Amino acid sequence: MASTKPPPHGTAGPHGGREEKTYGEEETHDEASHHLTSPLLLTLVLLTAVMFQDPVRSALAAPVTQSWMTVFVAVVLQALPFLVLGVLLSAAIAVFVPPSFFARALPRRPALAVPVAGAAGAVLPGCECASVPVAGALVRRGVTPAAALAFLLSAPAINPVVLTATAVAFPGDPEMVLARFVASLLVACAMGWLWQRLGRTDWLRPPSRSPYEGQGRGAAFWGSVRHDVTHAGGYLVVGAMAAATLKAVVPAEWLRAAAGSPVLSVLALAALAVLLSICSEADAFVAASLTQFSLTARLAFLVVGPMVDLKLFALQAGTFGRAFALRFAPATFALAVVVSALTGAVLL
Repeated sequence: MASTKPPPHGTAGPHGGREEKTYGEEETHDEASHHLTSPLLLTLVLLTAVMFQDPVRSALAAPVTQSWMTVFVAVVLQALPFLVLGVLLSAAIAVFVPPSFFARALPRRPALAVPVAGAAGAVLPGCECASVPVAGALVRRGVTPAAALAFLLSAPAINPVVLTATAVAFPGDPEMVLARFVASLLVACAMGWLWQRLGRTDWLRPPSRSPYEGQGRGAAFWGSVRHDVTHAGGYLVVGAMAAATLKAVVPAEWLRAAAGSPVLSVLALAALAVLLSICSEADAFVAASLTQFSLTARLAFLVVGPMVDLKLFALQAGTFGRAFALRFAPATFALAVVVSALTGAVLL
């Protein structure tokens, strides 16, 4: 009688022969069986948390951790409504207001178009993520670059949502709202005039098409909202974490040393604004939490942030070209620091 014991290796082939598993096939099967899936990763994380629950609990109960979490949650909860409102309004303007409207509304003379475009930022909300493509659309539609750049700088810095958030963040210092408005508008107009005077056309590479072309208005609106909320929300969390760390972890004598020097404090918070890259609708609450620093230093944080930061540099380089960004960003930073210091000395 023929044995029915299965062959030790391989399986029966289509013609009754045996198909041997190669070493590579067995290795692939083993790798797939040991692949780290999401449920497995979650299980490992939960098991680790259970195993080390006592150290975790004691760490969370430490005074430093409690202070850190209090500042972090306070900054995020205060800033989040303004961030969402600003993103919604900025997406609506970017999608539903045609760029031709700005071209018709601005004076034909560039010297007059710059302050008008800068002042338009006070009534047309737009976060910095949206202001760059809007400025690109203005240049593409024939608006003088100097005016478009003035709008690019002013819209995220002096719009109603940002100024309202600043007033809420500094209830005891209402002059901060005026100082932020004046300093930001002066920087935006000065950079527009500076570009009109010294800028060269070969430094500016206007975008060939709008990111919203080819989409329905509804799809473009919600796509813009999702993009800006994701990016701005992430930067808000990073900024809140940095503010909480400065308050709870960094030694007080370090902060006093930086805050004690008028020049160093302004430069330190201006550089911090560049690194944190917080959305302008939320940066006032981070600045308000930095109570060790003077109002002038915090004003520099509020003026520099919406105009020069890491994400803006990347957006400007991608929209207008690297040659433009490498010249425009450093000049804007230097001018914003100087104007902030002078405005703070006069108004604060």
